[in-house]
Amino acid sequence: MITKKQQVINHFDPNGVASQGNIFGLPYDEETASLIIVPVPWEVTVSYSHGTAKGPESVLNASAQVDLFQDDIVDAWTMGIYMLPIPAELALSNSNHRKIADDYIEWLEKGKQKEDNEKYLAVPDLVNKACIKMNDWVYKTAKNYLNQGKLVALLGGDHSTPLGYIKALSEKYSSFGVLQIDAHADLREAYENFEYSHASISHNFMKIPQVEKLVQVGIRDYCEEESDRAKEDPRIHTFYDKDIKESMFEGATWRSICNQIINSLPREVYITIDIDGFDPKLCPNTGTPVPGGFDLEQIMYLMKLLVKSGKKIIGFDVVEVAPGEDGNEFDGNVGARVLYRMSNLLGVSQNKLWWTEH
Repeated sequence: MITKKQQVINHFDPNGVASQGNIFGLPYDEETASLIIVPVPWEVTVSYSHGTAKGPESVLNASAQVDLFQDDIVDAWTMGIYMLPIPAELALSNSNHRKIADDYIEWLEKGKQKEDNEKYLAVPDLVNKACIKMNDWVYKTAKNYLNQGKLVALLGGDHSTPLGYIKALSEKYSSFGVLQIDAHADLREAYENFEYSHASISHNFMKIPQVEKLVQVGIRDYCEEESDRAKEDPRIHTFYDKDIKESMFEGATWRSICNQIINSLPREVYITIDIDGFDPKLCPNTGTPVPGGFDLEQIMYLMKLLVKSGKKIIGFDVVEVAPGEDGNEFDGNVGARVLYRMSNLLGVSQNKLWWTEH
């Protein structure tokens, strides 16, 4: 008997024009897809440029331009990827609370004028409660699909958004590591008095007992408090961008550095990719771009080696993608390609897809 998924595959032309509205133009739905993408349009605590709340929409729109063929993964598109509709209620809450947080951050930056104390001192609590609701929605949504045997990935939104997903994974896996590609350490405790700040995501998920190791790659913008935390906590191993580049200038290969990164991780790995970990030429509109970083293929090579090493990817996110104010979709285009490649590598790691024999 031919399954519904096989019927969908039989009637789809992967070489044809992509259908707008479905991620990557793929024909799958919640039932037939093996991987569910959870979009989270949220940027309430961003401290610099806005736009990441539009990341899921930007990636979705750009994804139709991504060709589906992967020469090293057999029939990658047949695994089935489906992105949930962008949640309107969450987007509305983000819009309402973003304005409140924005005014509060401006007040902080101007030195906390005493005449406005009464107006602003209650803002952190209000924002924290909104973030808790967002995290709870992500947790329940991710857990629902994990319980159905689906693979799950998250598409932000700012970097605060994956916490609920990591919590859901912690109820499925007794122990795992986190591989963080990022320009920032994100180890601040309640940055700007926001407990669930985008700058506090690593600090927050390190509170989850099942997270046994954090390996950070590309970090190049961080405060002294974060530096001290990375030195003092034996669970944290940071590969700073400066150190990586200096090693390569002196003759080290990217392959050898990738091996060091991979060897620092336990067998089961969650991957969080902040787009600002890449060279800002690839993400000029992200919220907090920082000079330095990686080319796309450098990170995708690391991820391929990770899978080939026998480590198991248990989930991933792509966050901090933002479209330009002029509607330019370049950032979305890059984000879509990262999302597609990571989806396929997750599929290989989880035995849903296989390497092509050469």
